[in-house]
Amino acid sequence: MNAPSYTLRRSSRAKHTRIVVKAGQIEVVAPPKVSERNIHSFVLAQRDWIESALRRVAAKTREVPALAPASYHDGVAIPYLGRQLPLRIETTRNKTPRLDLHDDAWFCAKLPAGIDAGQHSELVRQTLIRWMKSQARQHAQLFIDRHAPRHGLYPRSIRIKTQKSRWGSCGPDNDINLNWLLLLAPPAALEYVVVHELCHIRHKNHSAAFWDLVAEHLPDFRQRRLWLKQHGASLMQGL
Repeated sequence: MNAPSYTLRRSSRAKHTRIVVKAGQIEVVAPPKVSERNIHSFVLAQRDWIESALRRVAAKTREVPALAPASYHDGVAIPYLGRQLPLRIETTRNKTPRLDLHDDAWFCAKLPAGIDAGQHSELVRQTLIRWMKSQARQHAQLFIDRHAPRHGLYPRSIRIKTQKSRWGSCGPDNDINLNWLLLLAPPAALEYVVVHELCHIRHKNHSAAFWDLVAEHLPDFRQRRLWLKQHGASLMQGL
């Protein structure tokens, strides 16, 4: 019997080998000194559990409503900051695609003339993602500027990433990673994640002191966290 295919991630924080099952993906997180042979045997022993978990995740994913359109054409709605904004597509003489937000009310995707219409949807999607990542950094910086001075919670750097299971993280050197998919959610959700990671600069844990610090910045953080738990699966489907 063969073990299912998986990706291996070594973590100095891991005390035991564990398996993380996502939609169609199996990740094994193991301490640095555990041999690959033992890891392989562990995965093989957990084969039945893994297959059951994959089925559960797949069923749950099918039940989650998508925020983004199935294809990107003129007139569809694009999720942005908790709203659905209409998209207009134009062709231009420019050689590179461009996305503009007009009056904070509608998107315009400008595509190079001569591109086959069958390629428009994917080109618009890629252009949207690039634009969203850039905007995510700007919006995150606004929240950092608002909250960091209060307790001197200044990150060393900010990275905008595409992540399928995490909204953010704060590294040991106070480098903060943020998921750009938060830009699809209401601004309150992004602000909560930014504050959450800033507070990890002071407390590298989820102790009572950590949550007290979060509450000092956002007294309603529980409602914001609950919103993410209730709607996060839809956000994680992305664009």
